Amino acid sequence: MTHPHSSSDAPNTAPHRDFIREMVADDVATNRFGRQIATRFPPEPNGFPHIGHVKAICLNFGIRDEFGGRCNLRFDDTNPAGEDVKYVEAFKNDIRWLGFEWDEELYASDYFERLYEFGELLVRKGSAYVDSQTDEEIRATRGTVTTPGTNSRYRDRSVEENLDLLRRMKAGEFADGTHVLRGKIDMAHPNMLMRDPILLRIRHTPHYRQGDAWCLYPLYDFAHPLSDAMEGITHSLCTLEFKDNNDIYRWLVHECGFERPPEQTEFSRLSLEYTVMSKRKLLRLVKDGIVGGWDDPRMPTISGLRRRGVTPEGLRAFVETAGVTRKPQRTELATLEAAVRSDLNMRVPRVMCVTRPLKVVLTNYPEGQVEQLEASYYPHDVPKTGSRMVPFSRELYIERDDFMENPPKKFFRLAPGREVRLRYGYFITCTDVIKDAAGEIVELHCTYDPATRGGDAPDGRKVQGTIHWVSATESLRCELRLYDKLFTIPDPDDVEDFMSVLNPESLTVVSDARIEPSVAADPLGTRYQFERTGYFISDPIDSTPARLVFNRTVTLRDTWAKVARG
Repeated sequence: MTHPHSSSDAPNTAPHRDFIREMVADDVATNRFGRQIATRFPPEPNGFPHIGHVKAICLNFGIRDEFGGRCNLRFDDTNPAGEDVKYVEAFKNDIRWLGFEWDEELYASDYFERLYEFGELLVRKGSAYVDSQTDEEIRATRGTVTTPGTNSRYRDRSVEENLDLLRRMKAGEFADGTHVLRGKIDMAHPNMLMRDPILLRIRHTPHYRQGDAWCLYPLYDFAHPLSDAMEGITHSLCTLEFKDNNDIYRWLVHECGFERPPEQTEFSRLSLEYTVMSKRKLLRLVKDGIVGGWDDPRMPTISGLRRRGVTPEGLRAFVETAGVTRKPQRTELATLEAAVRSDLNMRVPRVMCVTRPLKVVLTNYPEGQVEQLEASYYPHDVPKTGSRMVPFSRELYIERDDFMENPPKKFFRLAPGREVRLRYGYFITCTDVIKDAAGEIVELHCTYDPATRGGDAPDGRKVQGTIHWVSATESLRCELRLYDKLFTIPDPDDVEDFMSVLNPESLTVVSDARIEPSVAADPLGTRYQFERTGYFISDPIDSTPARLVFNRTVTLRDTWAKVARG
């Protein structure tokens, strides 16, 4: 008996072409940058990576691989609030799990000294100044989309005064909010982000890597473009919300003297139905106990999807299907589920598990006898082989939904007087329905045809229904965790409070399911298709030999469910 469970043999497909890859191809052909193609993946370590990051990871590392370049992993850790080494490790683990390895591991916090020096350079050039307005004054003088801003009364400080203040800011002489370094650009600029943007601010907060060494922290719009330029990045790929930041990006790398600086290009972020991607919102779900943690299988985090049973190949196939475009798009959840099913269908073995057991007694089967039936792990259309032995006995369990006392048309499963096929087993016919005092069905009595072992009748007769089953005496009790959408509406970001549209049925726990014993010796994290039920994975944390726990990855299509809904 063989039992293959390889998870690394999914077929690879060539990536689709898109406007970014076409741009890079042109730049390679013209040697635009005069250096090797270089990208970077620059997460902020203030939460766990989610499915939205998968798109950026695959794009940046994919371009590296397709064009013979390099790709850095650089943590944009310039905001000490909420950053933590555990988030750094989560990103590193998940990127590797997705199948990528970075060329260099870098941290924007290691550039603090150089970034400060760029601040002094800008001051000496007259391109930056120390502003001593309060935060409220800065906001009030920025203007609106239709009205220009107002110059700060500190905008014309001398270079000497600005340098003196900036150095004292770095030395920690001033309290938070006392001064900021601003770029001196244009308070009437149509792009409000160009109205003297804040570059450095005082924050007496320890940094998770630098400790108390710094109290002067760069803002994203200052650190990001200069970090790219210092690393020799050629293509800085950002999502569309950073489109307006492109003006600052270009201004800074030019003012700081970089030749052939990186090119920032924006693409649409991955937005998925019934999902939130904001790390602030995801953190609230964790802190409020709505989910069990960042790796809860209902979360859109990579660790949550992994624990749910999604493979790296399935995730990569999904983001490739979603594509890289310039226009905002919301991807249907069904697209993700289809990619996951397509991937798992070709890789995971089939086993039988009964979710809501209904006992069947085969009245003409020998009492005490247990025989072993051979069952295939894979259907004929999957290029894999393997089988296991499944115990068969007088008492069985079938799905409660596979029996109806008064069935409608097109219901081809078990009913009084009807014959069906047991998967890999025999034909059985229901002869009696046993009910309790309340009229609830508690047991079915059936007969079996011993001549139909293996599922075929020697006389050529046919049955319309095939159902799965397990032995009542030999099967194992298991817990199934059935996951559904975390929110009840496609766009939970559209409502004022996303917590108001949480799905109360996002998790259903089935505590008394029964599964065939072939799974008993399998390691944690083994994936299966439970025949006619769905794709599952043994929970890598909670499952033990004494307590089998399986998480549902995705459902199967259910023809009867569609019929029942009318």
